[in-house]
Amino acid sequence: MPYRRLPNTDTARIKAMKTALEKGKELPPNKMAFSSKTIVRLQKFLPLFDHNLQLYRQTLASQNKKSKDYNDTLRKARIYLTHFIRVMNMAIFRGDLPAETRAFYGLATDESTVPSLTTENELMSWGRRIIEGEEFRIKKGGSPITNPTIAVVKVRFETFLEAWNYHNNLAKRTTEYTEKNTTLRKEADELILQLWNEIEQAHSALPEEIRKTISEEYGLVYFYRKGELEKTSVAEGRHQIST
Repeated sequence: MPYRRLPNTDTARIKAMKTALEKGKELPPNKMAFSSKTIVRLQKFLPLFDHNLQLYRQTLASQNKKSKDYNDTLRKARIYLTHFIRVMNMAIFRGDLPAETRAFYGLATDESTVPSLTTENELMSWGRRIIEGEEFRIKKGGSPITNPTIAVVKVRFETFLEAWNYHNNLAKRTTEYTEKNTTLRKEADELILQLWNEIEQAHSALPEEIRKTISEEYGLVYFYRKGELEKTSVAEGRHQIST
C-alpha cells in the first residue's frame, strides 16, 4: 500500500494548500472532502504564509545583492583610515609633528603601529577617535594632515556607517522573517495534516486505488515503498499481457 508523504519544503506546502483550496472552490459544501471550518482556516492562513515567504525572499535577495557594495564600502573606509594614521606617523618620523600628536587620536605616543581595524566595531571605534581627534587638533591650531585629509576620511567613514546601518537593518528583517516563517511553517504542517486526514477519511470507504486517485486530486502525495513499487510494476505488466 502506498504511503502518504507530507510536504517538506515551503514550495510544496504552498502547492498542497492551494490545490486543496482550488478543489474546494469547485464543489458545493456538502460534497467537499474536508470541513467548512478547515477551508475557512485555509483561506485565512495561506495568504499570510505565502506573503511572509515572499517578504523573506525579497529581503534576502536585497541583502545578497547589497553585500558586495557593503564590503567595498567597508574596505575603502578601512583603507582611508589606515592611510591617514600612516601619514601621521610618517610626519612624526620626519620630525614635522611631535610624537604627542598621537594622543589626540587615543594612540600611544611611543607606538607607530596602526591599531587593528579588522572588525566593524574596531573600525567604528577608531574611526570616530581619529576623526574627532584630528578635528580637535586642528581647532587647537595644528596643521591639517593631508593625503588623505580628515574631510576625505570622514566622507568614507560616514558612507560606511550608512551602509552598515542599512546592511544591519536588512539582516535584522531577514532574521525576523526567518523566525516568523519557522512559526508559520509549524502551523502549515498542522493544517496540512488535518486537511489530508479529513480528505482520506471522507474517502475511506472507497477501494484503495480509487481513494488514492481522488485524494491526489486534492493535493495528497503518495509514494510506493521500493518492494511495493516492484510488485505494482509486475502486476501492471501482467495486466497488459492478459489484455
